[in-house]
Amino acid sequence: MSIENDVKALRTGGQHGYLRIATEEAFAPPEMIRMYRRMIRNGEIKDPGFLSLWGFYAFSKSPRAKFIFDSLQDLGEKRLADMDERGIDKQIIALTSPGTQILKRDQAVALAELANDQLAEACRKYPDRFAGMAACAPQDGKAAAKEIERGVSKLGFNSVIINSHTNGHYLDEPQFWPILEAAEALDVPIYIHPNTPPKAMIKPMLDAGLDGAIYGFGVETSLHALRLITRGVLDRFPKLQIIIGHMGEALPFWQYRIDYMHAATVRSKRYDVMLPLQRKPSEYLRENYYMTNSGVAWEPAIKFTQATVGVDRVVYAMDYPYQCDPEEVVALDAMKMSAATKKKFFQTNAEKLFKLKKKK
Repeated sequence: MSIENDVKALRTGGQHGYLRIATEEAFAPPEMIRMYRRMIRNGEIKDPGFLSLWGFYAFSKSPRAKFIFDSLQDLGEKRLADMDERGIDKQIIALTSPGTQILKRDQAVALAELANDQLAEACRKYPDRFAGMAACAPQDGKAAAKEIERGVSKLGFNSVIINSHTNGHYLDEPQFWPILEAAEALDVPIYIHPNTPPKAMIKPMLDAGLDGAIYGFGVETSLHALRLITRGVLDRFPKLQIIIGHMGEALPFWQYRIDYMHAATVRSKRYDVMLPLQRKPSEYLRENYYMTNSGVAWEPAIKFTQATVGVDRVVYAMDYPYQCDPEEVVALDAMKMSAATKKKFFQTNAEKLFKLKKKK
């Protein structure tokens, strides 16, 4: 059978032995898009990463940009048709990057509420197909914690989206700890999704066109995830669960060297900010982190991460609408792994992590 026929044969419903639950799927309220466009036109935002990303997608007429732009704003029939075409049974949907985090405080708080209300309405309308992550405005840690609580207790969300850094600041900084406290207390994971690198680190990437998903996203987000470990945040919040995409933003492949050099650096007392931890860095990756394969439909990488982080902590994602090739679904269906492990990857790990009601 040709790959074209395999793609045409993609179906939802689990006839292949598992449901496909995609766990890093993006949306954007039309109001946010209009706000971004206005701010770019008026020169209100100077951040070079934001201008590189949204200065393109908000105005480009290319077929790729138009598909992404239209798909982000749809929480109805178009999205459902795209899911059906790709054999996706359910999406876990989150506010796209940078979401609220490029805005001023009051704008950010208002956008988080609006985005959560829109997403919750879509999830109520299509409960078998959509689930959502709660957005918040990290610029105000207390307001963010309050919105997370509303998202979980009143809107039915069971996870939180943080689009990585907030104007160059990271979740290991104390002003953001109310967010971590809320997530730990409510027993919901935080998905740290990539953002374009902040001004302090982006220039060499921009110079080479490497600031986006090809490289910059992963570098910036792996930095964020590692800071939470090495700054001792996960010793302060030991039950906190973090999700990172794109095959763990490459951190699984760095585990050995990170463990070795972290221990060596602590012994040398080179940095005041790098103190002894209760566990090795790799142990936090295995006990406090989940990895999705968003954008990495590559069997060797998936199997390596399953082997080193654990089969219960590797979860399927597509990365809709930024990367959603049906041929990638066919390739992952064909992976050589046990039926039980494949079902964990595509379905049951996500059901447990996001507290999904199982489809009967």
